[in-house]
Amino acid sequence: MIRAGLISDTHGYLDPRVLQVFRAENVAAIIHAGDIGRADVLWELSTIAPVTAVLGNCDRAIPGWLLEGVARMRLAGVRVLAIHNLADLGSAPVDVDVVVYGHSHIPVVGRRDHVLAVNPGSATQRRRMPSTSVGILEVGDDGQVSARIVELGMP
Repeated sequence: MIRAGLISDTHGYLDPRVLQVFRAENVAAIIHAGDIGRADVLWELSTIAPVTAVLGNCDRAIPGWLLEGVARMRLAGVRVLAIHNLADLGSAPVDVDVVVYGHSHIPVVGRRDHVLAVNPGSATQRRRMPSTSVGILEVGDDGQVSARIVELGMP
């Protein structure tokens, strides 16, 4: 099984509990779905696993990182797309297995047709939620994909 850590909406602060969760889960990759805030957030995450990230609506260029609004990657053969705001995809079909997004600060794991859509929530600003959170994407040896939300607690 391969695991990826999912994170979004850090807004310049990386809660140390995120690092603990991603290390404990032994993630092989990390996907940041935007509103990063500062380059050191990505650098610190990259000490755990390779990071794929996208710019969010609050981001400008992140020094040392060439980021765009959409990123595609493969995780054990599974096609993953990262975007900050799911609404920016529109209603056109996407040729991926998983979409990781952020923006709302509300964690969601759901399916739309054949696509698994995951919003890990915010790792720093809980807004209307009882807890901050991250996500774990799992790809089984049989290629089956699942995701779950890991609550971090109060910021």
